[in-house]
Amino acid sequence: MDQEPDASGGGEAPPATQPTPAVSDPLLSPAASAPSPSDDLCYEVDSLHDLAARGQWRSVLDKVARARSLSLLSRPHDHLVYLTFSALALLKLRRPADALAELDSLQPLPTSPDPFGSPRFLFESYPHLYPGRQGSMLPFSLRLLYASLPQSLGDRPETLDRLYSLLDFVRSKNRGHQRPSEEKDSSFAADRWRRREVLVMSSLICNHFCHREFDVALVLICDLLVRSPSDPVLLSRLAYIQLQIGDLDGANATFAKVEGLRSEEMGVEFENLVGRNRALGFLVAKDFASAAREYDECIERDPGDVVAVNNKALCLMYSRDLSDAIKLLEGALERVPTAAVNETVIVNLCSMYELAYVNNGEIKKSLSNWIARVAPDDFDPSCTRI
Repeated sequence: MDQEPDASGGGEAPPATQPTPAVSDPLLSPAASAPSPSDDLCYEVDSLHDLAARGQWRSVLDKVARARSLSLLSRPHDHLVYLTFSALALLKLRRPADALAELDSLQPLPTSPDPFGSPRFLFESYPHLYPGRQGSMLPFSLRLLYASLPQSLGDRPETLDRLYSLLDFVRSKNRGHQRPSEEKDSSFAADRWRRREVLVMSSLICNHFCHREFDVALVLICDLLVRSPSDPVLLSRLAYIQLQIGDLDGANATFAKVEGLRSEEMGVEFENLVGRNRALGFLVAKDFASAAREYDECIERDPGDVVAVNNKALCLMYSRDLSDAIKLLEGALERVPTAAVNETVIVNLCSMYELAYVNNGEIKKSLSNWIARVAPDDFDPSCTRI
């Protein structure tokens, strides 16, 4: 779990009947994920991370409940880490009200610049348990979860307020680490807070992008690019936004910048990013055959590139080759089920079934039964529209 001490002691829309789905891109991926790796403080945290990484959220809740019932969590830090995993699991299982109850048990102060600024969350408040440690024992994942949760309950303005407040909080920590310091881990701590700033800004960019507030997303991503002007992923995201606002020349120029970063050290991931970018340009021009060829090259380099597989299937569908589009997605589900079983792919496949088969209900039911055996706990079965 990602702790946040300031000193030396701590450890970080589906398509309708006529399928016109949006092309997959990194901005549409959820920012929230499992809490990050822990230090040596917490009881059996590695097994929690393993369960979360495999999407076994019900098992996470069982493990948390067992640890609590048997009084295995003996220190304040243990309780905070397990509460974070519990709240995240509840949110993943679409139980946001229960997740909110977990977080509210900490009695945060919503109107405070730091809702979790109470001394009871500081290592130094328990010197007998954490000798020599200073700073907050609160997992940063919990702060991000607290900020993101209201939107799941229908209150997006509150989520935006909390995310921007969290961004201010993180930036205040960054400013503190810019001052001269004699602490031996000052550089590490500063880098950690910078990474947290990027994480919060990415959450905000995703939020604004998904709600088509492209002007705000553009400002935020340009701010990130001031500090990382040669980041190929950031540049690609900038181009995606430029495409959405109709700046085709700007998008093409940005994509060209990404290609200009190519070097011998760049691997398959970079080559596929460039290939997907190039394909996206062809898609905008409605040149589906050329886009499909670009995606094909991505799939040859990495058969597990599900974005390329999904988007090539869309190209085939738009080219009226529905049969091959279905075969492509079904093949991906068989080859890489852990990657391909996601709502975007399944929604698109079921939409194609509806177009291709009169008896699509039986086919979708068979697919749904298979998904139930292999999907993670947080998969939304309603995307099959049975």
